Amino acid sequence: QVQLVESGGGLVQAGGSLRLSCAASGSIRSINFMGWYRQAPGNQRELVARITRDGSTNYADSVKGRFTISRDNAKNTVYLQMNSLKPEDTSVYYCRMVVNEYLYWGQGTQVTVSS
Repeated sequence: QVQLVESGGGLVQAGGSLRLSCAASGSIRSINFMGWYRQAPGNQRELVARITRDGSTNYADSVKGRFTISRDNAKNTVYLQMNSLKPEDTSVYYCRMVVNEYLYWGQGTQVTVSS
């Protein structure tokens, strides 16, 4: 069984920074896709950033230049460095990974940005 455990959410003032982490554990042979999504109340879950095994990245237009996704393959971990946070970034953030060709989601971590 594979589990994804997220950490790093919290409350921050506008302009501040947070770093999210998501670590996969269990019987892992391969991890291809790693990504971060977010979902605010009343909204659909949306892609924030994703990174492939070879390090190629994609970002939502709303976070380009402010957020950086990275991964540590040795630790089976994906990170999301969030800078210059805005109130509209307030959401529950979820990590998503394709592990052993199966899709897994993290439990979600709340990020709240106060104005």
